[in-house]
Amino acid sequence: MTVEPPPQARSLVGRAEEFDSLVRLVGLGDGWPGGGGAVLLAGDAGVGKTRILTELAGRAREAGWHVLVGHCLDFAGDSLPYVPFTELFGRLARDTPILSDTLLHDAPALARLLPGKRLITASDEGDRQGAHTREELFEAVYGALRLAARSAPVLLVIEDVHWADPSTRDLLRFLFTRQPPEAVSVVVSYRADDLHRRHPLRADAAEWARLPGVARLFLAPLPDDAVLAMVHELQPEGLPETSLRSIVRRAEGNAFFVEELVVAARRGQLMLSADLADLLLVHLDALDADARTVLRAVSVAGRRVGHALLAQVIGSDGPDLDLALRAAVDRGLLVAQPEGYAFRHALLAEAIYDDLLPGERIRWHQAYADVLRSGKAEGTAAELARHAFAANDVSTALNAAIRAGDEAMTVGGPAEGTSHYEMALGLLAQPGVAREEGIDPVDVALRANEAAIAAGTLHRALALVQEQLHQLPPDADPVQRALLLHAVASTALLDDTPIDALEYTTEALHLMPEVGPLRARVLATHARANRARDREEEAWRWATAAVELARELNLPAVLADATTTLARLTPDLAPDRAEQAEQSLRTSIAQAREGADVAAELRSSHGLGTLLYELGRLEEARGAYQQAADRAVRMRRPWAPYGLDGRSMAAVVSYIRGEWETVLQLVDVGAEHPTMLARAMLGGVGMAVAAGRGQTAALALLPKARPAWDREGFVAVTCGSAAIDLYADSGDLDGAIRVHDEVVELVSRLWVNPVFQARIRLSGLLLGQLATAARQAGSAERAALLERGDLLQEAAIQADAKAARRGPESQAWLTRVHAEHLRLQWLCAADGAERVAPMVMVQAWEDTAGAFDRFGHVFEAARSRARLVRALRNAGEATRAEAELARAMEVAKTLGARPLLSELRAGGAQPIGGSEDRSRELTAREQEVLALVAQGRSNRQIADVLYISAKTVSVHVSNILAKLEAAGRTEAVAVARRRGLLTDDSGAQLASER
Repeated sequence: MTVEPPPQARSLVGRAEEFDSLVRLVGLGDGWPGGGGAVLLAGDAGVGKTRILTELAGRAREAGWHVLVGHCLDFAGDSLPYVPFTELFGRLARDTPILSDTLLHDAPALARLLPGKRLITASDEGDRQGAHTREELFEAVYGALRLAARSAPVLLVIEDVHWADPSTRDLLRFLFTRQPPEAVSVVVSYRADDLHRRHPLRADAAEWARLPGVARLFLAPLPDDAVLAMVHELQPEGLPETSLRSIVRRAEGNAFFVEELVVAARRGQLMLSADLADLLLVHLDALDADARTVLRAVSVAGRRVGHALLAQVIGSDGPDLDLALRAAVDRGLLVAQPEGYAFRHALLAEAIYDDLLPGERIRWHQAYADVLRSGKAEGTAAELARHAFAANDVSTALNAAIRAGDEAMTVGGPAEGTSHYEMALGLLAQPGVAREEGIDPVDVALRANEAAIAAGTLHRALALVQEQLHQLPPDADPVQRALLLHAVASTALLDDTPIDALEYTTEALHLMPEVGPLRARVLATHARANRARDREEEAWRWATAAVELARELNLPAVLADATTTLARLTPDLAPDRAEQAEQSLRTSIAQAREGADVAAELRSSHGLGTLLYELGRLEEARGAYQQAADRAVRMRRPWAPYGLDGRSMAAVVSYIRGEWETVLQLVDVGAEHPTMLARAMLGGVGMAVAAGRGQTAALALLPKARPAWDREGFVAVTCGSAAIDLYADSGDLDGAIRVHDEVVELVSRLWVNPVFQARIRLSGLLLGQLATAARQAGSAERAALLERGDLLQEAAIQADAKAARRGPESQAWLTRVHAEHLRLQWLCAADGAERVAPMVMVQAWEDTAGAFDRFGHVFEAARSRARLVRALRNAGEATRAEAELARAMEVAKTLGARPLLSELRAGGAQPIGGSEDRSRELTAREQEVLALVAQGRSNRQIADVLYISAKTVSVHVSNILAKLEAAGRTEAVAVARRRGLLTDDSGAQLASER
């Protein structure tokens, strides 16, 4: 059988600060002379001490230091003296014999430490000759270190000092007390969790830390974001979201545990591996039977347990229990807390629990359930539900699970609430349980649905009520069926699913009485379902009816929901209507708060942000979006619908405004635990910044975000838009076309609309890349590009014609589509054929840049100006071209937009920093000529493209050859490539690939 070794992380993930401190303390940092420090490096087993010391040793060797490393070994009390020094001096004798011989010559006593030369004598303690020899040995070690430091600083590392023999500890005490020689640094490491109260190193370490020149550095567990980064490094292809969360929760920042859990997750295992479990369980061997029994009882409680509860379960509370607990605490297995005890490591609790026999496990769980149910000790409903469930006590578990779900929702824990309600639903599914307990499964399913929505797991929320609806008998209460129909419809409207919500709300209305709160809610949802199907007149009618009934019955939350729908149905963005819609949405927010309906409040806040966004009031829109996101966080439902959407759209607005660092802050989930959909939504916006900066490595995010495309069109559009530029800018035009087509096909099906409005932007982006590619394409390729471009323009026109509202963003992108199509036509025109007039091109790009300026899209305005610059040069407007180029260059530099910088340089801008000999720089026109020369075009063909004479082209070519000191056109192209004068956009890369 092949045993799979644990993967090894290649970097000090999450340890940069501690490593820098260690480097500084040993005198290895920049500006330090080297050596002279002493450090006690402490941390729990597996936390990463060896990794950080290995990195330190490597850094020291690179700096030319002597590095001496020794390890203490666990010989179960029969350790030989000075084992780590024997190891390090033995390795020195083998690897550096000249230095070793010199040290032995000056300090013969060192021979006692060399392997094979150690004397087997009586104990050093107790006689004068032994004491003299011991003192001589210590002086020899000290002198050897001082002598070695004459040629280079010395780093002495002694690992695992918690296993050190008494003689080694005495030698270290000697070095610390006397202080290491100049240019010698000493680092000793030990396991903090092994230092029980009677451990001999406990007192030694406390004494050493008080000595002058000795520092103490503790490696705390890794934070959650560092654990996630480590998992990604160990498993670059990624793990399921549930596995990631499990690893973060169970590893508790321990690097070794992370590695082992990644191996288990890779195999699809949830339980600990046998090797890791055995390694953890070995800690129990040092305890007596009573202490082991107590630890087993605590493991059944979970990670921690209160003293009163444990005493009731054990059945005794007195000296015997105290002695058992003291033993576990002294061994570092349990940690005493104000009111109870907790395992030092959660995985130890898992290992002990998994080691229990089935009967033991059930009996312990039943004991906990009995105590909690009787009230003899305090506990939560969640604890009671878990113990009763594990003990097969169905009645107790069912009632406790529902109560636990309610408690979780009260304190803002929707994910936990969902889990508790699902447990209850599972128990209710058993034959006869619902009838015996008198509990309505529909009511529990609706609570579970609400909790799952608040947690942001919409697919789960939908599945819960769909399953309950399918289980209803034909003669079920109409009200119960209507409740479930409404729940399915309202959940489906929050997610991009193929479910026709209108079908469900229509049936629900037929089952409803003419008046009542439920009918009002169904009316409001029915209005939204009509709007989702573009039945706007019907949506207006039903929303109005919902408003009237909500006012009659004083239902502020329903009123807010219906009012928001009416505001979103405003037929156009005329000032008076927009103002009315804005006021209605602000009123809806207040009404939702009055009705304590967080979901309605978030929807109204998000609707207000969307209205302001469509009006081009970007700063106000971001404020409204951020308000929704912040409110969701305060209510502890950050991934809920509209809260997550608010955060995503706040990032989108920041991207448009050119505040790209703010975008990266908003999309960074750090130590948060987002849902898969949330990670994909935020990651898609982050990809836009990566695309603007030419960071093609971001394409690796596509496979991870791709599963979310089928559930949320927003993710598909944001990821796809960025990917079009990332693929094309990296030279893969086919990839750009492929991702465009995939997004269009998927979103058309998801939104049941093949001409959705985002197609205008997608068409504009791909058209731009087609036009750029046409500069290097052959005649056959240009014909295909132009044919595809015609289709893209037609799709954009159709999408605009069907759009209900046309804000400044839509107008800007439609203008862009027109300009890019003209550019494509101009570049694809056959030699000698009539082209678009230069001033027509200028006007198109001026309109485009102006439209993006009015909308406030900083990057796209600058990118449009880059193409305006070319149009102006072709029209002979050199002065105006220089002015526009300067504006675009400033934006490109500020944003770090490398592809745009390349495009601008190809259009005439000089590289940042300039050139030493400006007389040898190519002019803007010469760069354009050079790009066409690289394509193999003749002077006549170049003249047709640039609207200049063939004679003028000849002059430009001559100047290019002279400036590049090239003998001919081919050599000039080669020289230009070496100097970076031919960028991707200018045609060199794609021409060479072709």
